[in-house]
Amino acid sequence: MMNLEDVIFTDNLPTIDLHGFDRDYARVKINEFINDNRKMKNSIIVIVHGIGSGILKAETINTLKKNKYVIDYRLFYNNVGMTLVKINIDK
Repeated sequence: MMNLEDVIFTDNLPTIDLHGFDRDYARVKINEFINDNRKMKNSIIVIVHGIGSGILKAETINTLKKNKYVIDYRLFYNNVGMTLVKINIDK
């Protein structure tokens, strides 16, 4: 199974872009995206929150902390405006 440290390119990973979302809508869409990718057995996903003022980044981290299917997450080393997420597809 792949780990987040093994990710070099994100082009082939499922991605959601939160640009233009408010906090509440971002939270809902992140959780929906996680659930959809669990069903499709995608264990690593990408959330693009941008850099900006940090509001969407903070909401992303807060949402991931509370989601029971999230195993691990970290900022992508090549672009701190995106977070890599490893989800449990076996639960």
